[in-house]
Amino acid sequence: MNKPISFVGLAVASALLNGCAGDAETTIIEKDPIVTVPVEGDEHNHDEFLIESMGRLAVLSAQSSSLSVIDLDDGALLDDFAVTHAGSRIMSSADHRYVAITARDMDTVDFIDGGLWREDHVEHLHDYAQAPVALSYSLSGSRPTHVGSFEGKMAVFYDGDADAGVPAGVQVVTDADITSENTDLPTVSYTMNMHGVAKAKDDILISTIRREDSESTSNAKILPDQVGVYHWHDGEYELEQTLEHACPDLHGASLNEEHFVFGCADGVLIAHAHDGEEFESDKIVNIEALEGLRIGSVYGHAESELFLGVASSRVTGEQVLVAVNPEAKSMELLEWESDNQAIAYTFNYEGNALVILDAQGVLSKFEVHEHDGELEFEFEAQLDISDEDLANMPEDHNFTMVPAQNGNHLYVADPIAKHVLNIHLEDMEIEGDIELDVVPSNLVWLGIKEADHDHDEHDH
Repeated sequence: MNKPISFVGLAVASALLNGCAGDAETTIIEKDPIVTVPVEGDEHNHDEFLIESMGRLAVLSAQSSSLSVIDLDDGALLDDFAVTHAGSRIMSSADHRYVAITARDMDTVDFIDGGLWREDHVEHLHDYAQAPVALSYSLSGSRPTHVGSFEGKMAVFYDGDADAGVPAGVQVVTDADITSENTDLPTVSYTMNMHGVAKAKDDILISTIRREDSESTSNAKILPDQVGVYHWHDGEYELEQTLEHACPDLHGASLNEEHFVFGCADGVLIAHAHDGEEFESDKIVNIEALEGLRIGSVYGHAESELFLGVASSRVTGEQVLVAVNPEAKSMELLEWESDNQAIAYTFNYEGNALVILDAQGVLSKFEVHEHDGELEFEFEAQLDISDEDLANMPEDHNFTMVPAQNGNHLYVADPIAKHVLNIHLEDMEIEGDIELDVVPSNLVWLGIKEADHDHDEHDH
């Protein structure tokens, strides 16, 4: 059932703000809403329908309870929206047109149209640009927690609520569903709550299964220990297979074109379709370097054969990073020479570079290379993105980053300096900075992504 969106437009005051990152700076100015549609000229000149743009950036400020949409071509502030639910999180929709805002405690997922998108008109591709707008369309479900996108499909996993007797569930939504306000979405319903995750690809949904506590191998019973393969048949997802291998305390999942990878207490569970039909599973056991830690986050990219696994302890703060190769069924320690705590991880839009951001504001870039016949993340370069005194970091904030999906650019938010840096990843240099009048807590890139590149945007 849909409910009114919990955002209202705010008037934006004009502001002239000075940059502070070397000679490169961008000034945010107020910009009247503009609707731009390419002029249809010669029917054979298909470039007439395309828009060249770096995209747009959605900046969430938990401190100000606001979300700003910024034009990355000129740094103009396109619009500001109020976010009324504390603890809201943001991510892009599957095709990067919309901002999805999850309010877990309010059981809703709301949307803002970023205003930049592409349509396939068969004979040509047609790009559109318009002012951002908050939508009345929303999704509803108990405790939306993990949201991930891949190849045009966004899977929303609802954990459910044991106290209220509400079971877990999954909804799969596309940008076309959001545009048309589709309320009849592909759905999976469970019989009990769980802290799970789902990944949608083509007509397959790979999603977690929680067994009865007496049967589960998980120490934390709310965490599932099995994975199911659901196939879209006759207008519904049907459970066709439960993977052979158990995955105790399952937390963390990602995928590429061939494999699904799940973090488990005793290693990682990998799965792939055999001969395009039935799925096969296998287990890569934890290496000695993990010393009892479990992999609880997994990061991947459609075009990367390597995944990043993050094993950590909330009690001790210990952290170990590993490279996972599902094709070779191997796990190797990531050679990362840093004493700092890693806080964010992402691949570039092509999937051939991994970037790690640490709590000191240092970016480390690794490229996927083959060495002695084995793939590995090879360290390439580092960049310190902040000159600020880290003691001034606002409470419950940290550096955050998001990659562009149409070029080798990375946007990094500094809550102390109240700006966003534009990093060119190929040469690891700061190309510009966008000054903000709010403290940024999260970023989302919006726009028209480069074709044939897909990043699994959420690690679970």
